[in-house]
Amino acid sequence: MFPNPLQQTTRRHLFGRCGLGVGSLALASLMADRGLQAATAPGPGVTRRGPHVPKAKNVIFLFMAGGPSQLEMFDHKPRLQELNGQPIPQSYIEGKRFAFMDSSHKVNLLASRRTFRQHGESGAWVSDLLPCTAGIVDDISLVTTCKTELFNHAPAKLFMNTGSGQFGRPSMGAWVTYGIGSESSDLPGFVVLQSGPRGPRGGAVNWGSGFLPTTYQGVPLRSQGEPILNLTTPASVDARSQRRVIDAVRDLNLKRLVETGDDEIQTRLNAYEMAYRMQTSAPDLIDISGESKATLDLYGIQDVNESSYARNCLLARRLVERGVRFVQLYDTSWDHHGGPTETLEKHLPEKCRDIDRGSAALIRDLKARGLLDETLVIWGGEFGRTPMGEVREFTGRNHHIDAFTMWFAGGGIKAGQVFGQTDELGFDAVENRAHVHDLHATILHLLGLDHEKLTFRFQGRDFRLTDVHGRLLQGLLA
Repeated sequence: MFPNPLQQTTRRHLFGRCGLGVGSLALASLMADRGLQAATAPGPGVTRRGPHVPKAKNVIFLFMAGGPSQLEMFDHKPRLQELNGQPIPQSYIEGKRFAFMDSSHKVNLLASRRTFRQHGESGAWVSDLLPCTAGIVDDISLVTTCKTELFNHAPAKLFMNTGSGQFGRPSMGAWVTYGIGSESSDLPGFVVLQSGPRGPRGGAVNWGSGFLPTTYQGVPLRSQGEPILNLTTPASVDARSQRRVIDAVRDLNLKRLVETGDDEIQTRLNAYEMAYRMQTSAPDLIDISGESKATLDLYGIQDVNESSYARNCLLARRLVERGVRFVQLYDTSWDHHGGPTETLEKHLPEKCRDIDRGSAALIRDLKARGLLDETLVIWGGEFGRTPMGEVREFTGRNHHIDAFTMWFAGGGIKAGQVFGQTDELGFDAVENRAHVHDLHATILHLLGLDHEKLTFRFQGRDFRLTDVHGRLLQGLLA
């Protein structure tokens, strides 16, 4: 018995074959919109309206890849000074796991050699490594009790950026642009900038879209040469010819989109249009020669063409001015174990000099332009460093996941406070622990998103940035 042909017709085939049907109407509607769907519009079923009024419109995440030592910069521990060189009590490390030792090892406490002073009306402790950051303590909230789960670099970076140590999950920037889109029509909604001798461990998965449509993934901008490779039009192709090719490819893709309903074809459509617009917007963005001398001096930029963290901070401000939703700066080589190129005495001060002025200048610049109230700025790495020293050629510290420091500013954050308190050795939180899932929940809240409701169904399960965890850190909110 032959099957009924009507029973073999799928919705996809129906849309594709009905010349005057829904597929045709959808195609006509899409073609009428020359810009197509914005590449960073909110995801399907997601609206800009959240459960509460958002405080922040944009995010700038200053990511110090490698694990900066909170004990040399922010978490002042006089008791650690007194006990320097003595074995750490076993009660602290019993049952704990570390990257390069286990709890059976006899390890000694290591005092910081930096000079700490209190600054601002808040009286926050900051060491002599960060004189410029010390000048903005009344504009930031220092969180000294951050907690993560993973003690190796690549998984820990993934955890901080995606809420999971497993590959394949969307990054926070992807979740944010999926949730509320972007206001920029000629730049990606999620942009990545990098400084340091190499990229972060784990690479592009830290800013990937995971199982979300790839239109929401981060787009790295190069600091020198072409901002994005293969973006420049060949000299032999004029603007009119290029536009004809793009339109022809668009029409073919639209036809295929109607036939298949594949989200990735929509991403491809958006990518062509965005690339076309970025041929003008990207070079204009990275050309900072038009910035005033006062602004360049504020950031400490001597050469407008030289790649640096400070220049990336200025670019971050320019990006949020242009409506980009999420900007992430990665600065590498913060891993100070005590090897020949990883010393607390020489190499940590060099890294602090690289980022101190630029980070503080970004806060001051955003504030002066009236942008800080709507821009959430985050500073921190994937974990911190232990109160114990490592037995290596030079002085260093191991990876530490139980208590480390990050700071937050703008975008609804309560300024001029130290949130949380660690024990007398700086080993663990004794007040207001701030788990990575809690930080993610709070960041989404400031953007007007409920971390429990921003979900995406994949392989039969509703996923979210905070997985099944996360609580709002009310004490961080203004």
